[in-house]
Amino acid sequence: MSKWMTPAAGLSPTLATSSRPPAPGGAPLRLACCVLLLVAGAASGRCPAGLASGGRDPLRALEGANCSWALERHTRSYNHLEGDVRLRRLYSANKFFLCIDKTGKVDGTRKKNYPDSLMEIRSVSVGVVAIKAVSTGMYLAMTKKGTLYGSVKYNPNCKFKERIEENGYNTYASLRWKHNGRQMFVSLNGRGKPRRGHKARRRHPSTHFLPMLPS
Repeated sequence: MSKWMTPAAGLSPTLATSSRPPAPGGAPLRLACCVLLLVAGAASGRCPAGLASGGRDPLRALEGANCSWALERHTRSYNHLEGDVRLRRLYSANKFFLCIDKTGKVDGTRKKNYPDSLMEIRSVSVGVVAIKAVSTGMYLAMTKKGTLYGSVKYNPNCKFKERIEENGYNTYASLRWKHNGRQMFVSLNGRGKPRRGHKARRRHPSTHFLPMLPS
């Protein structure tokens, strides 16, 4: 229902409406979006810089923020800074620990605290690592044919692309070598023996390793 309002001095009459619901959008909608984004931010453990700093206008802060939070752990490559070093035991999905003995033989063992299975994983560039057995000083390496071996000296055969997969395990693919355009992976078969890189695929359990903290 509409009615004429008494005009104020110097103003024209205006048509006012009663019982009209507020139009969608505008500040109420922006505020609702703000609340949803804050909930998403809390779930991911992050908050836009403008909000974290206690700005007076959180809506304006959201407009310039990157609000594409990830609510689950996506498949990705690690973005370690060069020189990052981790001590880990690489535990395969086939329930073997990767080890390299003093002769350069690569194998798998069921023993959790076997000395040759403690690895130093060093980032040599973004997403690329070198893996060295701490007790023997041997670097994990792969030949052009996909054979794993231990190298006394660090060389291009020792570089592997480290990637986290959907199941939470890591895969390690040779940076230098490929077979018919396909990546070749570090792999231990069901008996704990190394599998040739060209026979392994990213989704094979034999190529999946869980970097475990030493106990």
